[in-house]
Amino acid sequence: MKKILVVDDMSGWRDFNTNAVYEIFGENASVDEASSAEEAYTKILENSSKPYDFVITDLQMENSYEPKYAGEWLVEQIKTLPKYYRTKIIMVSASYNIRKIAENLGVDCIPKSTAVKCLSAYRELLEI
Repeated sequence: MKKILVVDDMSGWRDFNTNAVYEIFGENASVDEASSAEEAYTKILENSSKPYDFVITDLQMENSYEPKYAGEWLVEQIKTLPKYYRTKIIMVSASYNIRKIAENLGVDCIPKSTAVKCLSAYRELLEI
């Protein structure tokens, strides 16, 4: 069973990402959702005994972490947790500079313009 956290401030995108996960893993997936970086981080801390296998997060959410994006802050926090060293993180964002930000953070990304057209982008990153 794959344990996945989907983070986005837009319910439509949370639903979209969750549906993509279930399309790939079917009943072999357990998905939690969060609507902000802060809520996601709380869920991550609460689930430290059985870490998530994947975190799919938006980049631009609440403004509490400026000058960083909320998604950047979340990824940085996850990377400090030893139990999360093996967790794969995927940023799904409409930001023009998502590839550069993801590269700097050492995570994968899917531009939202690609996500809406191509389930294979998810499949490629989620099937390990």
